[in-house]
Amino acid sequence: MSDIISRKDLDFLLFDCLDVEKLTEHEYFNGHNRETFEAVIDTAIRIAREKFEPHAAKLDHDPPRFDGTQVQIIEEVAEAVDAFVEAGFLRAVFDVEQGGMQLPYSVAQAFMAVFYAANCSTAGYPLLTLAAANLLDTHATEDQKRLFLEPMLEGRFFGTMCLSEPQAGSSLTDITTVAEPIGDGRYKIRGNKMWISGGEHELSENIVHLVLAKIPGGPAGVKGISLFIVPRYRLGESGKSAESNDVELIGLNHKMGFRGTVNTALNFGENDDCVGWLVGEEHYGLRYMFHMMNEARVGVGLGATMLGHAGFQHSLKYARDRRQGRSITDKNPASEPVAIIEHADVRRMLLAQKAATEGALMLGLYCARLIDESVVVEAGGDLESGEETGLLLELLTPIAKAWPSEFCLEANKLAIQVMGGYGYSSEYPVERLYRDNRLNAIHEGTNGIQALDLLGRKVTMKNGAALQALLGRVNATIAEAKERPELVETAKSLEVACGQAASATMALTAAAMEGKVDLFLANASVYLEMLGHVVIAWMWLMQAVVAHDQLAGDVDEEREAFLRGKLQACQYFFRWELPKVKRQSEFLGTLDDTTLSMKAEWF
Repeated sequence: MSDIISRKDLDFLLFDCLDVEKLTEHEYFNGHNRETFEAVIDTAIRIAREKFEPHAAKLDHDPPRFDGTQVQIIEEVAEAVDAFVEAGFLRAVFDVEQGGMQLPYSVAQAFMAVFYAANCSTAGYPLLTLAAANLLDTHATEDQKRLFLEPMLEGRFFGTMCLSEPQAGSSLTDITTVAEPIGDGRYKIRGNKMWISGGEHELSENIVHLVLAKIPGGPAGVKGISLFIVPRYRLGESGKSAESNDVELIGLNHKMGFRGTVNTALNFGENDDCVGWLVGEEHYGLRYMFHMMNEARVGVGLGATMLGHAGFQHSLKYARDRRQGRSITDKNPASEPVAIIEHADVRRMLLAQKAATEGALMLGLYCARLIDESVVVEAGGDLESGEETGLLLELLTPIAKAWPSEFCLEANKLAIQVMGGYGYSSEYPVERLYRDNRLNAIHEGTNGIQALDLLGRKVTMKNGAALQALLGRVNATIAEAKERPELVETAKSLEVACGQAASATMALTAAAMEGKVDLFLANASVYLEMLGHVVIAWMWLMQAVVAHDQLAGDVDEEREAFLRGKLQACQYFFRWELPKVKRQSEFLGTLDDTTLSMKAEWF
C-alpha cells in the first residue's frame, strides 16, 4: 500500500514522536503493548488494501443512485464495511465490558487514517457511525444504549448526524424541525433535513439518525435546540428493526467529490408518525451534538490530510518513474532523460506536499493523543491537568479541521501538477483525490466558521487559558530544540512567530473589549491560517528533535535517508511557510476593514 500511506512515517509519528506506547503504563491501556498496536494497524492496512482501495475509482464513477424503491450502492461497499466491522474496528476504543478493545484513540485514528487514504467515500459510513456511537455512549440513558448503541457497535445499525435544513445550513438558529412530546420520553418529529451523509442505504439493518429539533415553548435561537434519537425503523419487542418510522428519502445530493458516500435530503414525519427519543435534557441538544461534531471535525481534518498524503505518495512514485528532460547543465541532446524528480521545481512541489501532509498528520494524531491524556487523567483524578488538556484540545480542533482541508488540498493540486497531463486524467487517482478533498473545507462547518469559532470562542475562553496552554507547550518544545545546536535557529524562528501571533491576538482582543466586535472577527480566516502555521511549525519542530536525536545514533542508510527527509521538510516549512506569520500578524494588528466596509451593492 506504498502508493497511499507511508507506514514508516505512521510508526515514526505514533511511537517515536507521540510515544503512544507509554500509555500502556496506565491501568486503562495496560492490556496492550506496541505489538498489539502494530497488529491492529497491520490488519487495517490489509483490509484497506484488499477491500477499500480496489473499488474507490469504480465507486466514484458509479455512485449511489435511487431506483425509485431504494438506494443502490455497488456491492463492494458492503463487503468493505462488513470487513471493517468484523475486524472489530467499530468497537476498538470502547471498554472491554462493551466488547471493545480499549485501544488508545491515537491508535484508532492511525488505523482510520489508513482507510481514509484508501477510500474516503466508503470510510465515511463507519466514521459517522463511530461519532454517533461515542455521543450516545456519553449522553444517552442506559436503556437507549441497550436499544441503539449496542447494535451500532455490532455493525447492525449505522449512524448519522442531522443538523442542516434546506433553509438553514450553518445557521442552526433558523432550524424549523419540531419535536412535540407525546409521553414516555417520546416525541413526534416533523421537519426536513439536508446534506445528510449516510442518510439512506441498505448497508445496515437500521440507521440511527441523531436529529436536532426544537420543542414548542422552548427558548429562542440555539438555546431552544434539543437532540433526538430517530431511527429509520422502529424497534420491535426483541429490539429488532420493525416498521417504518416515517423517515422518508426526498432525494440524493450529487457532489463533485465524496461521490460514494450517499448524501440525502430527508423528510421526518410527513405522515405525522415519526417518533424520536430525547437525548439528555431538553434544550441542551447543541451541546450534546458538539460532542459528535468535534469528533467529526477532527476526523474531517484527518481525512483531508490523508487525501493529500495519498496524492503525495502517488505523485512521488510517478516522479521517480517518469523520465523526461535532462539536467540544466547537460547540453547533450543524446543524453538519457532523467527521472523528473531530479528537476528542482518538481522537488519543490513534492517537498511542499510532504511538509503539509506529514505536518498535518502529526497534528491529527496529536489531538487524538490529547484525548488519550484525558482518559488517563480522568482515571487518575488529576482534574487540573485534565482541564488544561481539554482546553488545548478545544483550541486545536478548529485548526485540526480547517488547516488540513485548506493546505492538504493545495498538496493535491501540486500532485496533479507533478504528474502533468496525466494528473488531470481519470487513469490516475489524483484528480479524484482533489475532488474529494475539495469538500472538506465545507464538511462539518465551513473553514470560515472554524475561524470564527477559533478567534471568537476558543482563544478568548477562560481569559485566554487555552492559548496560554498552547504557547506553554510550544515553548517547552522550543526549549528542548535549543539544546541541540543544529536546531537553535529553527527553534528561534518559531519563538519569534509565537510572539508575532501573541501580539496580533492582543490587538484583536483589545478591539473586542472596546466593543469593536465586527473588526475583531472580520479577518478571522487570516487569524486561523496564522495560528495554524504556528501549530504546524510546532508539529515539525517536535519531529525534527526526534529525527536529530535518532541520527546521532547508529542508523542504517535507509533510516538515515528517512530522517534527513524529515529534517529537510521541517526546514522547508520554516523557510517557506512560517515567515507568512509575520505578514499576517502585522495585517491583523491593523484591524483592516476592507471586507467589512465593502457594500453589497458595490459588487
